[in-house]
Amino acid sequence: MANHKSALKRIRQNEVRKVRNRYYHKTARTALKVLRNEENKAAATEQLPKVIALLDKLAKRNIIHKNKAANLKSKLTKHVNKLA
Repeated sequence: MANHKSALKRIRQNEVRKVRNRYYHKTARTALKVLRNEENKAAATEQLPKVIALLDKLAKRNIIHKNKAANLKSKLTKHVNKLA
């Protein structure tokens, strides 16, 4: 166990950030799943900008890698464009 006051604070901060990042990551995965399972093109087109913004925020905060965000955005855009 840590002995310094600053090290104890760092442990507390890391735990809070871990929980917060896990929540953001899980929320994004759920949004991706909902968009992928969408059959209606109008609804999917409406959801796409929100999901893209969510991915951009995650990449900006380094929760996911920027290239992963770019790949996901590309695949989702292709998926939405392919819907009839």
